[in-house]
Amino acid sequence: MSSPTVTDGPAPAGISPVLAEVVRSGFVEGRHRGSLVVLAADGSVETALGDVVSPVFPRSANKPMQAAAILRAGLDLSGERLALAAASHSGEDFHLDLVQKMLSEHGLSAGLLRTPPDLPLDPAEAETYLASGRVRDPLTMNCSGKHTAMLAACAANGWPLDSYLHPDHPLQQLALEAVRAASGERVEHIGTDGCGAPLMAISLTGLARSFRHFVLADPGTPERRVADAMRAHPEYVAGTRRPDTWLMRALPGVLSKMGAEAVQAVALPDGRALAFKVEDGATRTLGPILGRVLRQMGVESPVLDRIGEAPLLGGAERVGEIRAAF
Repeated sequence: MSSPTVTDGPAPAGISPVLAEVVRSGFVEGRHRGSLVVLAADGSVETALGDVVSPVFPRSANKPMQAAAILRAGLDLSGERLALAAASHSGEDFHLDLVQKMLSEHGLSAGLLRTPPDLPLDPAEAETYLASGRVRDPLTMNCSGKHTAMLAACAANGWPLDSYLHPDHPLQQLALEAVRAASGERVEHIGTDGCGAPLMAISLTGLARSFRHFVLADPGTPERRVADAMRAHPEYVAGTRRPDTWLMRALPGVLSKMGAEAVQAVALPDGRALAFKVEDGATRTLGPILGRVLRQMGVESPVLDRIGEAPLLGGAERVGEIRAAF
């Protein structure tokens, strides 16, 4: 992989490289810095741009590990239900219908969810939702599938439901151990995610290692069951208009999950993996960066054009783009 291409020279020591540029009318009007790591098939670091060893919050890219913890707690989920347990869903009708069905199947009510009231994550779905007269709701929040599965695991074990998000809760201790085991790292910091769940900080290298661990895990293990469910039902992991879905649909065996604040992790079926974070949290850069790094890893597919396309408009006409800069 080549060094980052930047117009203002190499990044000084301690400053992350430019991963994406905002180009309008032929003029670079903005730059997004971040860090990126690529692992070879044997798990060694093949490429490192920026700081890939200091802890970051993976945000929703931690969800596969949380879903594995739910299985380790004894909850028997599979198929679409397990994919939804690892999801940042778009709030489409089929997502919300399955969340409600899962609550009912486990004798739970939506009132037990500790997700904050929210609109559908997908902008088109949010417009339709508001036009129908509905308001922000905990069930509509993109993490409601994960929270429903967490509550179901607690109910099955007789664990407290009202404190299921507390870091000391038995379920969250299993999640902590799942992150440690998959990443091979100590969790340096525990925070609170946007949905209210505990959030474990690991390095980008540890995050890439975690995704590699999931795709290479033995069949039948919690990690492999989660990976298989996500890859078989990617529309439940994200949505019909989301890059994670497009990528897992177009490239069999690939595991992909984005996180808030511009985090992305992907593992290929041969064990190669990547993870990156854009420092300013600009999620609009995820597609161009992801498309570029996958091409540099030798992946070729029309889906990379779809993912990497990020046009800028002026007067309703295309006048530029967000492009990868490495």
